[in-house]
Amino acid sequence: MAGPALHGSYVIAMSELLGKERLYLFDTTLRDGAQTTGVDFSVADKRRIAAVLDELGVDYIEGGYPGANQTDTEFFSERPPLKSARFTAFGMTKRAGRSASNDPGLQGVLQAASDAVCLVAKSWDYHVRVALGTTNEENTEGVRQSVEAIRAVQKEALIDCEHFFDGYKGNRDYALEVARAAFDAGARWVVLCDTNGGTLPHEIEEIVIDVMNYVPGTHLGIHPHNDTENAVANVLAGIRAGCRQIQGTLNGIGERCGNANLTSIIPTLLLKSEFANRFETGVTPERLVRLTHASRVMDEILNRAPDRQAPYVGESAFATKAGIHASAILKEPETYEHVPPETVGNQRRVLVSDQAGRSNIISELERIGIEIPKRDDRVTRLLEEVKAREAGGYAYEGADASFELLAHRIIGDVPQYFSVDSFRVMVEKRHNALGQLVTVSEATVKVFVAGSDEPLWSVSEGNGPVHALDQALRKDLGRYQANISSIELVDYKVRILTGGTEAVTRVLVESRDRVTGERWVTVGVSTNIVDASFEALLDSLNYKLYKDGARVVAA
Repeated sequence: MAGPALHGSYVIAMSELLGKERLYLFDTTLRDGAQTTGVDFSVADKRRIAAVLDELGVDYIEGGYPGANQTDTEFFSERPPLKSARFTAFGMTKRAGRSASNDPGLQGVLQAASDAVCLVAKSWDYHVRVALGTTNEENTEGVRQSVEAIRAVQKEALIDCEHFFDGYKGNRDYALEVARAAFDAGARWVVLCDTNGGTLPHEIEEIVIDVMNYVPGTHLGIHPHNDTENAVANVLAGIRAGCRQIQGTLNGIGERCGNANLTSIIPTLLLKSEFANRFETGVTPERLVRLTHASRVMDEILNRAPDRQAPYVGESAFATKAGIHASAILKEPETYEHVPPETVGNQRRVLVSDQAGRSNIISELERIGIEIPKRDDRVTRLLEEVKAREAGGYAYEGADASFELLAHRIIGDVPQYFSVDSFRVMVEKRHNALGQLVTVSEATVKVFVAGSDEPLWSVSEGNGPVHALDQALRKDLGRYQANISSIELVDYKVRILTGGTEAVTRVLVESRDRVTGERWVTVGVSTNIVDASFEALLDSLNYKLYKDGARVVAA
């Protein structure tokens, strides 16, 4: 049945004929993922990620711990405009010795602008004794009362049974008692957590099967960590055993070694017959094509290079070098691809091959609306230019606007709207009028606008050299000023490509049109960080003028 002609589509076709069970996807990127070393989400970051996850089709978005810090408290001050995902607040069960109504921490979580509340509960008697300093009975009663408190405010109740698998191994009866207490009190989901990440797949499956004698699988979730590189496998084992909710994070971020990677789990559930024929999720095949984009957005926000070898979404996930593999894949992609790359929004890459390189360029040109014959010499010139630039440090994967400009320039339809004759940046540390010692950057730019022999001089100050240059460049572009007046710089990323003081620097600049909301990313590369930044800024302005159809007036 699994022949090449059925590749990638037979799973979906067959599943339509069969009744399916629903699997629920719970994303904790914004809460558990925020515990990753070096990760510090802003409120704006959280809102953007939540929107991406909602569009992807996850069922629950755990936004953080309201009351624990200023960012999460602000994020939960109003519910994000989610289309389908349930906005979930995280917290702890009530403290021992207090009633649920007299626990400020719990009450703060209950009053947050959320659809659901997920509370972490101790299910390992060792932790109850050492961490909480209370009795097993008091802890179990606290779980019960906390679930009842969630239901009293008309919200969906979830309990994360922390260290459940270690607790089960240490005291099976008590771990099961906590899980059963949460279920009996009305928890929609009782989530079994492998908090230390040391449990193996065969153990997960055996333990979940036992738990189902006390809590039905339709109310069981699985939340593994990745300390043995088994988090994804543990999720799949949990599903096979009966769990129907999956908790994980985008790109697998999380403390220590990370959480279960939803970026790998989701396509496996949709594209592998063992799961696709039995289950359905909120992520449809139409939404699955957004997966690679969602993964890249996360990396952009974290200002880190995407993992090239990440399953499904990595740049190398469907890459093949020259040789017999490349020869075969050009004839029949199914020979060396376990799923079609386009199903997850990725693309096939056949490295080194001139034919494959041309195909990739043609595909990218078609994507941005440029129609050109495949054998046109300009395609070859563009391919050679891209390769030469990438060898020099450029990367167009995350800078579509710069690639589009480059393509149009080689094809020959980008006017020269203006030229920069010179620029200068000064950084000065001085005392201001209040006697405070401050650092001030000042930039001067000399520009010739097309059709004019008179230079335009602009001078601006900024809180840094790049900000000052940006302000000066956009201060006066003559007849084009109206086109660029709504542009604002919204993100700026620097990556050092080589070591030493002479290091090559790549700068990515993200710009936004305040009127339309459109965003675009441009790239600059130089051994001088200011020069690289200025190149990216120039591309940003030229891209906006080109997309606006700005006209050049002859001199």
